[in-house]
Amino acid sequence: MVDVDVVVVGGGAMGSAAAWQLALRGTDVLLLERFAPGHTEGASHGASRIFRLAYADPLYVRLAARALPLWRELGPEVFQETGGVDHGDLTGIQAALTAEGVPATPLDPREAAERWPDLRFDGPVLFHPRAGRLNADLTVHTLQSAAKAHGATVHHDEQALRLEHDVDGVTVTTGRATYRARQAVVAVGAWTRGLLEPHLPLPPLRVTEEQPAHFATTSANWPSFIHHRGADTVYGLLTPGEGVKIGFHGGGPDTDPDHRDRAPEPTRLAALRDYARAWLPGADPDRAAPISCTYTSTPTSDFVLDRAGNLTVAAGFSGHGFKFTPAIGEVLADLVLAGARPNTRFALPVPD
Repeated sequence: MVDVDVVVVGGGAMGSAAAWQLALRGTDVLLLERFAPGHTEGASHGASRIFRLAYADPLYVRLAARALPLWRELGPEVFQETGGVDHGDLTGIQAALTAEGVPATPLDPREAAERWPDLRFDGPVLFHPRAGRLNADLTVHTLQSAAKAHGATVHHDEQALRLEHDVDGVTVTTGRATYRARQAVVAVGAWTRGLLEPHLPLPPLRVTEEQPAHFATTSANWPSFIHHRGADTVYGLLTPGEGVKIGFHGGGPDTDPDHRDRAPEPTRLAALRDYARAWLPGADPDRAAPISCTYTSTPTSDFVLDRAGNLTVAAGFSGHGFKFTPAIGEVLADLVLAGARPNTRFALPVPD
């Protein structure tokens, strides 16, 4: 039996951020990750994610604003400010940004097309300079390195097979050892239900396989962008060396994270090609490299960030959570060390 203060189960972005923040505060932390470093099984892999503050919801504007200085602290290789563009139905976005003091400039379609000729616009456009590109793989590596630099222990290729808890602490059993901790943070993404459902009430968590793609481009003049088209929202950003990454936000088929074939689904790939052909004059719609990733989503798209006894849960990031990673690390450390709960929208369901 190995004793630690806190065991963090799940070494993706959120678990790694929690381990970093806990170690930074002097906690004896063990981080357990079931896969090898740099794996592509979960939702934290790849070279590019969008960072933006452009939400119509003040809760998420504020959370992104807290994350921004922490991203900058992690370094320019992790986060690069490229500016961002939202276009289409922008209801509430500028008002929310203005209320929080976030700079944003409205443009008409002609102005936007002159500035970014690789994109097509036919309605209102909002430019926000503090948006940028995050390197997901490097984020996880950097967070784990920072955690270790402050005394955390990180184990890869070690799956948590069983979790038990009582009033005195948590026991986590793996294929290598049994660990006893005062508290545990569980941040296992698509595997949340399998590990936690016997222990805690959880909201419905839907796991889907999403299939964005990199489209060939010869231009480097790409902002990150969100095209708001009702239920059919499209996001995109340049991934250096791979092309412009385009994806539909959600809508993929349900999947079992342990049995994904990752094969491109022809209908969705064809829809992405059609979108590129219609809206991205700077991309080649006939040269696309599909990608596979998972979303673990709640019915409201709000996250689960809460504590029940000695178990703290991070789950349901619904395809838009990565940008908040370092701020969520702070939230999780506050939950563990002080029981400080964030907004009630992130709470676990109340037991029947």
